[in-house]
Amino acid sequence: MISSEGLSGIALQYMSRNNQPSRPLNVLVINGHPRKASLSEALCDQYIAGATAAGTVVHRIDLYALDFEPNVLHHSPNTQFMEPGLVRAQKLIAWADHVVFVYPTWWGTMPAILKGFIDRVFTAGFAFEEIEGGTGYAPLLRGKTAQLMTTMDTPKLVYNLVYRAPGNNAMHRATLGFCGFLMLKNEIFSPVKSADETRRKLWLNKAYQLGKKLRSGALSPTQKIGIKAFSWFKAIRFQFYPMTFIAYAAGAVAAGQMGYGYSSFIFWVGYLWLFFLELVTVLSNDYVDYPTDVQNRFFGPFSGGSRVMVDKLLSPKEMRIGILASLILCFGALAVLLAAAKGALSTLTMTCLVLTIITTGYTIPPLRLSYRGLGEATVAFTHSFAVIVCGYIFQGGKLADQVPWLLSIPLFLSVLPSIMLAGIPDHDADKSVSKNTLAVLLGKKRVVRLAIFFTLTAALLVLVYHLFKVEQGAFTNLLVFVVPHALLIVYLLCRYLRNPYPPARIDGLLVAALSYILWFGLIPLINLM
Repeated sequence: MISSEGLSGIALQYMSRNNQPSRPLNVLVINGHPRKASLSEALCDQYIAGATAAGTVVHRIDLYALDFEPNVLHHSPNTQFMEPGLVRAQKLIAWADHVVFVYPTWWGTMPAILKGFIDRVFTAGFAFEEIEGGTGYAPLLRGKTAQLMTTMDTPKLVYNLVYRAPGNNAMHRATLGFCGFLMLKNEIFSPVKSADETRRKLWLNKAYQLGKKLRSGALSPTQKIGIKAFSWFKAIRFQFYPMTFIAYAAGAVAAGQMGYGYSSFIFWVGYLWLFFLELVTVLSNDYVDYPTDVQNRFFGPFSGGSRVMVDKLLSPKEMRIGILASLILCFGALAVLLAAAKGALSTLTMTCLVLTIITTGYTIPPLRLSYRGLGEATVAFTHSFAVIVCGYIFQGGKLADQVPWLLSIPLFLSVLPSIMLAGIPDHDADKSVSKNTLAVLLGKKRVVRLAIFFTLTAALLVLVYHLFKVEQGAFTNLLVFVVPHALLIVYLLCRYLRNPYPPARIDGLLVAALSYILWFGLIPLINLM
């Protein structure tokens, strides 16, 4: 069992060991009992014996033997003298792949000496750092696994169900999970006060077996598969695909409304081609942008890439394999599509070829459009004109028809603000590697002003369509949703411009801008159906 906090931080240790299969696992055992000759110490001894038999390299720290001041006497622990034992402890934690904490549970939580150890050792700059946005903090000990082995007099069920495991939850979430550890299942040995010698021997044998299990690593095969699957899920970035689907569906439905008919098979094969083409772009963007992503301190859910390579969740080789596999699936879907589609084969082939070049050229050399100030326009074009036209012509519609183009113009304008704003958090990192986004070329304030312009232009165009009855059926009631949303975005952007110290991360602004796009795809789709 792995905690959700662990999955979001994920197993650097597992990924790095894939590249170094011959290196033994580095294990650190921390005995948090304040007295010598305790049950905790006996459990440590047996765990270390099992881990040593499993071929791991083990170090231990006995807090009762550590000479240090457990209280933070300065304003910050970083300004307090760091005793040699604590310096060694930090080095061992940095060295370790897997850290085990063994201690008694007193008053529902850990002994005071262990709390003092954590206060003094898990300091800013070593265990975590301050960042803008999110929780305001980022973990620095990602890629390590950790496990708690605790003893207590309270029965396990009472501790978990009645008291809700306060100490274990604090260690899992607010301490070790906060610092980036991937947390494994807790091992609780209880109740101690009523345990006879036979019971204690069973506990000691269990500790030995837990250590011995490290022969194949801290993670089970199922956990490793789960972590790998989670890593690819994160790399794919599914949050960006719904808009493509909606716009593509609008184009397909529009073709049906124009009398060209509708084929469900062609629709789904065509979408598969677009999905894998977008996946190639997303993965290649992570691969090519690695140098800027490494330096990016203001990344968020909508900017800064998926971070799977930065966090060592996927290796460069795995990413290249993913890109190649996506390309193969993309061309396979395209072959089926061209064989089944109704439109002129030459038109379909040329359209798909041009779109493939533009989409993959977003970051892949030699085009590298996102590095030449053309990235924003490329994304806006491919997520509006390109997908709507594809949905339309795959169903037999003609490229010369005005319908798909008129549907695409407002969507194109609505996409531009979010793409431009996405460059603001990435500005410093992009500039350092000469990635010329519009935010880098024009500056953050000018990009914000452009975002205001295109937000209002998109809304104004819908008004013009309404007044002149341009594709009236598709855009009915769109103004009701677009106008208040546009005013909200303009208000937020103007507030950003007035702020003398604007934030580097703008997650709220990006959510507002990205959700604005939905109206321009979703309402026309609903109206056309």
